[in-house]
Amino acid sequence: MFKPGSLIAMMLAAGLSTAALPTTSGAQGAAGQQGQAGQPSLSKSDREFVEKAALGGLLEVRLGQLAQQRASSPDVKSFGQRMIDDHGAVNKRLAELAQRKGVLVPQELDQKHREKVDKLSKKTGAEFDRAYMSDMVDDHEHDVGEFEKAAKEAKDADLKGFAAATLPKLREHLALARQVHGKVKGK
Repeated sequence: MFKPGSLIAMMLAAGLSTAALPTTSGAQGAAGQQGQAGQPSLSKSDREFVEKAALGGLLEVRLGQLAQQRASSPDVKSFGQRMIDDHGAVNKRLAELAQRKGVLVPQELDQKHREKVDKLSKKTGAEFDRAYMSDMVDDHEHDVGEFEKAAKEAKDADLKGFAAATLPKLREHLALARQVHGKVKGK
């Protein structure tokens, strides 16, 4: 027979999350949430960054998949595949970091992001190419700004490091998005 609390100790020793276990006190409110192994959870602003970054990453992957189906330009299709690959990897790292901090990341797009996918999914060919690449320039300009802010201002050191480490890839995406957009916007 296990002693009280030994299941949690065994789970933690095995590296498993205790997030799914019920709590016995109401002490874990929004302000006092605890992460795994009693670590404090992320601050409100850090949690908001994680949620926005996760949703943005999901959107980049979903739109990259759409580019594979609807784009006519090989450059746009290639860019879309790059978004699937790169943002898929970043999304995974963000989810792992968030899990260690006791924060769940969204697994599905919210209404606002679904509407963006729906709007683009009605376009094909050169019209899709122009609209998608214009969105990718705008999205990556925004993402670079958000990640720069998090790299400087995040309260959690791990999250700050994640943002700083991701920035070069986002800047590369922005430069590539501008280049490809320049090629397709006149077509």
